[in-house]
Amino acid sequence: MNILIVAATQFEVKPLLDLLEIKYIHVGLQHSEKVFENKQIQVLITGVGMVNTAYMMGRYSNSLYDLILNVGVCGAFDKTLEIGQLVEVTEDTLSELGAEDGDNFITYDQLNLGGTHIYNSYTNDEFWKINNLKKVKGITVNTVHGNNSSIEKIKKRHHPDVESMEGAAFLASCGRAKHYTQIRAISNFVEKRDKSKWNMPLAIKNLNDFLINFIEII
Repeated sequence: MNILIVAATQFEVKPLLDLLEIKYIHVGLQHSEKVFENKQIQVLITGVGMVNTAYMMGRYSNSLYDLILNVGVCGAFDKTLEIGQLVEVTEDTLSELGAEDGDNFITYDQLNLGGTHIYNSYTNDEFWKINNLKKVKGITVNTVHGNNSSIEKIKKRHHPDVESMEGAAFLASCGRAKHYTQIRAISNFVEKRDKSKWNMPLAIKNLNDFLINFIEII
């Protein structure tokens, strides 16, 4: 099986990189291909944000992969989720794509310009460990939300469960892959920015424990 794991930063997947004995990657693939228990695994570090993700995916994901996973941390709007919980983002939206009309926001689909701003993942029952994760709806943003007014507006507009800075761009770039999806660990709730309430170490640990176990059993 040929697997590509995509992350914005090496920090988010460092335990996995250590297991695979992949040296520090700043961006790109940089000789990250490893054979692990008869599986060919590559790790692509894109840099943060949708532009970097789309560019790096276009540059490096031309091979026909059996599975591409976008992994990392995210913020949660849904307060029934837990810090450190893993979720599968099966639908993701470029929430900022649209136009302002005074105090109103016109979403991309309302502009009738063709194309889409909503993207979906695709996996099947072969990947049962992924399918056992809670399915959520995400939005992809350039500016993470930390203002109560803008948070309420985006919740009414798109009803998201989580947000990231890469997810929708990743899904939009996976047309040639057989299977592709996005796995995120919740590091914080989307609210006025207070990093003392975040738990990045727990989110990264849970994410990498899952990834390591996944590549061992698949």
